[in-house]
Amino acid sequence: MANQPSHGITKQAQVVVVMVPFPAQGHLNQLLQLSRLILSYNIPVHYVGATTHNLQARKRVSGWDPDASANIHFLDMEIPPFHCPPPNPSAKIKFPSHLQPVFNASSHLAAPVSKLLRELSCKARKVIVIHDSLMGSVIQEARLLPNVESYIFRSVSAFFVSLNAWGLEGKIAEDNEFFPRDIPSLEGCYTAEFSDFVASQFNNNQKVNSGCVYNTCRLVEGAYMDFLERQTAKEGIKHWALGPFNPVTIPERSKTKRFCLDWLDKHARNSVIYVSFGTTTTLDDEQIKELAIGLRESKAEFRLGTKRC
Repeated sequence: MANQPSHGITKQAQVVVVMVPFPAQGHLNQLLQLSRLILSYNIPVHYVGATTHNLQARKRVSGWDPDASANIHFLDMEIPPFHCPPPNPSAKIKFPSHLQPVFNASSHLAAPVSKLLRELSCKARKVIVIHDSLMGSVIQEARLLPNVESYIFRSVSAFFVSLNAWGLEGKIAEDNEFFPRDIPSLEGCYTAEFSDFVASQFNNNQKVNSGCVYNTCRLVEGAYMDFLERQTAKEGIKHWALGPFNPVTIPERSKTKRFCLDWLDKHARNSVIYVSFGTTTTLDDEQIKELAIGLRESKAEFRLGTKRC
């Protein structure tokens, strides 16, 4: 753990926030962006994770000055070494199963996170834990400390969570006009090992949950936020739409302007569409070929990015 004995707590800061992200870039970045927002209210934020993943989050942050992260208390915690196999483009299920060892290793953060929560609970009036929904096993110490509250961060849309909740009741989307018809099935999207991992984490979430946080806004997903609130009204679990976390204003251009912005500036407004497959799928050679053929046949200008913008 980083050498920060005071944990950033002062007499003026009686409430502290502990962020516990899941070790995948889309999850790391969202909670780092939320940390930036919370920090703007002068509330100390502790961002905990393995050294490698904390470094990844800082290096890849976008939309704001990375130096601003210096005010966030990054606590680097040790986890056991894990196997890092290469992705398998020929796998029947395209989920990035090569990352599963990383996910499994993250459970070893439970002991150092528990120690951190005990230390902070003795120094702050209240400790707020915001943890990724896939890190429920790591923050169980929160239920044993009277001045610690734990909130689940849902990294997916309120629509997706609502659809899953509807399905858990044994209903299908077509039973209600609330959901569009012909929604693609998730069958074959995840490996059995990852599905078991998710189920285990969600079971831990039920043991300590004061509410759920979403990277969305009610203007876009208000209907689904209302649906989720009705679903958990009896349990007293609330839902907050705090997004978008990413900055929505374009900062003043600097001398370090990136090549992708130069390229965009040369095109007409609303003439560019950005498509990203992220890291949650692997394309084999045949799929890449078909994608290239589709782009060529569209006769539209396109650019294949090989650098991170």
